[in-house]
Amino acid sequence: MPRRHALTDAAVQRDARYRALWRWLALGWLLLVIAIGWHQWRFWQQSRIDSDVLAMLPQDADDRLLADATRRIADASARQMVVLLGAADAGQAQQAQAAYLGALQASTLPFEPAGDAQDWFAQAQAFYAPHRDRLLTPQQRQRLREEPAAALAESALASLYGPMGAPRLTAWHADPLGLWPQWWQARAASSGLRVGEDGLLHADGRVWAVLQFQTRASAFRLDGRRTIEDALDRAAEAARAQVADITELRAGVPLHAEAAAVQASREVNVIGLGSLAAVLLLAWLAFRSLRPILLVAMSLLIGCATALSITAMVFGNVHLLTLIFGASLIGVAEDYGIHWFASRRGKHPDQRWSLLRYLLPGLSLALLTSALAYLALGLAPFPGLRQMALFSVVGLAAAFLTVICWFPWLDGGALRVSGFSRWLADTLQRWPRVRASRGWAVAGLAMAVLLAAGLWRLQTDDDLRSLQSSPQALLDQQAGIGRLLGMPSPAQFFLVRGADSETVLQREEALLQRLAPVVAAGQLRGYRAISDWLPSNAAQQADAELTARVETAVMTEVGAALGEPLQRAAFPAQPLTLEDWLASPVSQPFRQLWLGPLGTDVASVVMLDGLHGEASMQAMQAAAAGLPGVRWVDRTGDFSRLLAYYRVQMSWLLLAGVAAVFAALWWRYRGLAWRALAPTLLAGLLTVALLGLLGQPLQLFNVLALLLLLGMGIDYGIFLVEHRGDASAWLAVCVGAASTWLSFGLLALSATPALRAFGLTLLFGIGLVWLISPLFRPLAAPLSNPGTDKTE
Repeated sequence: MPRRHALTDAAVQRDARYRALWRWLALGWLLLVIAIGWHQWRFWQQSRIDSDVLAMLPQDADDRLLADATRRIADASARQMVVLLGAADAGQAQQAQAAYLGALQASTLPFEPAGDAQDWFAQAQAFYAPHRDRLLTPQQRQRLREEPAAALAESALASLYGPMGAPRLTAWHADPLGLWPQWWQARAASSGLRVGEDGLLHADGRVWAVLQFQTRASAFRLDGRRTIEDALDRAAEAARAQVADITELRAGVPLHAEAAAVQASREVNVIGLGSLAAVLLLAWLAFRSLRPILLVAMSLLIGCATALSITAMVFGNVHLLTLIFGASLIGVAEDYGIHWFASRRGKHPDQRWSLLRYLLPGLSLALLTSALAYLALGLAPFPGLRQMALFSVVGLAAAFLTVICWFPWLDGGALRVSGFSRWLADTLQRWPRVRASRGWAVAGLAMAVLLAAGLWRLQTDDDLRSLQSSPQALLDQQAGIGRLLGMPSPAQFFLVRGADSETVLQREEALLQRLAPVVAAGQLRGYRAISDWLPSNAAQQADAELTARVETAVMTEVGAALGEPLQRAAFPAQPLTLEDWLASPVSQPFRQLWLGPLGTDVASVVMLDGLHGEASMQAMQAAAAGLPGVRWVDRTGDFSRLLAYYRVQMSWLLLAGVAAVFAALWWRYRGLAWRALAPTLLAGLLTVALLGLLGQPLQLFNVLALLLLLGMGIDYGIFLVEHRGDASAWLAVCVGAASTWLSFGLLALSATPALRAFGLTLLFGIGLVWLISPLFRPLAAPLSNPGTDKTE
């Protein structure tokens, strides 16, 4: 007995030294939390939440010039919106347009009108008129070269005196052959500019008013409210009050960005609040005390706030998808607090320091394996995944530190054993264990058949378009406007580079010559190119000389027929220059096509309209083949191939992660390591098989979810091996697994395909690893008991 008292006194002294050390750790963590609180107050004073989908995608590490070009194209259209108002006739369309704009001007909005089509056409006529002689289509050049002057003169006379002469944009003597209207018609046919002189579009049996807007700030700096959509809805109601039979179509990046922000805000609330409610409800059922609920909630709040602050410090802003993904972190970060209180049940408060020493190795190993799994996300060059990885690791670490630094000080009261927690903990004794028997052999065979069937049916899908999450109604309207206005896609284009602007324009012209037969064959509806609106100096000079020679001869022939000499109109000798064109409002619809300096060169892009099918893609590649400085770019295909590449790479990384985790487990548990790892491996394989049986394709985000499953699911095996035979450990596993399952299960409800793939994979995986883990639990007694000294 004296020896027993001496050992107890020694244990008390060790607890005292432990408390002294932990007091400094608790104070240090308190100071850091105070700093985080100050940063959170500053963070929410500013709008630093980003919803730009492109910011989540990988950049071209091996082609920075292409990445720069892609970013400039995206930035050029990021603030633009187009609205079409369709009516039965021009009068109704103009009436609806006036009501629509009037309703928008009546309120303060984050966007403003970006110009009027009718004003643009008048400005364009005034800009190009002095240089009409150097603006020819390929068909016009061929006609002027091949048709005799006498035949051209007859056409000129017919247009002068004929009652049904062609429409004119100038006086007859300034354009006797009517070349300029034909040039404008060719521009409309090839570039998608299909708006008439009155600013209205006649298509699909209706007359359409075209309205253009641009946001005053970045389209991706939104607060989750439907500001733009609500304003446009009110304007549409005002238009319908004037003209009942009105059709409205909307398109533009800001609309998609706002839809994503609204969706993300809603999902953050559903997933975050749902996860928190589930965790607190489970904590109440398990412990029937307010103290565990408050302390677990505190650890989650500190974890999320710390993760948000550190992510903002490192990346400068936080993406909405990171917040949605981070909301599910609640279901993981609460494991540490739940495990503490599950082990505290029924024990005297004085035992909590011995309990901390007892729990610390298992909790630390669980944090390490989870952090390794999350950090594996950051190995892929996806900025969004790196944000999610940092957010998750920091959040877990902060929750862990809150539990181990503060809970021993704050959890000083008694914690009784509730009926629910006793029943749940006792279920471990009734859970079967895998053993060598005929029944388990049959079960293993059935599982092997299930795995084989699922893996046989498993398909992969790396198409970037399958990750599209915009509302279908908005996509349909975007497609409708694209068809009516010939709006090109920013995902496929030709990149044209040269030493100077003249070289770029000449290379564009060579490319357009190759595209002409592709358009004629119906594989391409049209294109937008700067050289269509600003020919190279060489082309301008050649056209001016050809026009002067032919029109002079025509005027001589017509003058002879009329019996009086006629003089051709004079035109300036100076060509149109890129600088004048860019400075003019005329270039506004096409200015984004000029990229300017790109590396050591200057560059432009040729955008395409109506590109569809593999045959069209191959025709585009053939058009660029052999042309110096011209490159065909298919960003959708590039990103799809990149997703496929990283899906394979992350699969290999998953296998490497399994090996690394097993090494860590072997270091701690030796021959029992396989028991901690086997449940997660089986759960992962069964999850993939279930995806195959349900017809869900395997994507990169499914593989990344399996990485997370490795980090989270392994915790349950660790707790059951570390504290084998301890019913409290099983209680912590059950409550933690249930909350994690609910958190990531809610992700499966997300309208964002990537997050939905995460959620569905973990919905299956977490549930399966919870069911399987106790099957492999060891029979041996625990390594040590909480509240006692190992030397006793």
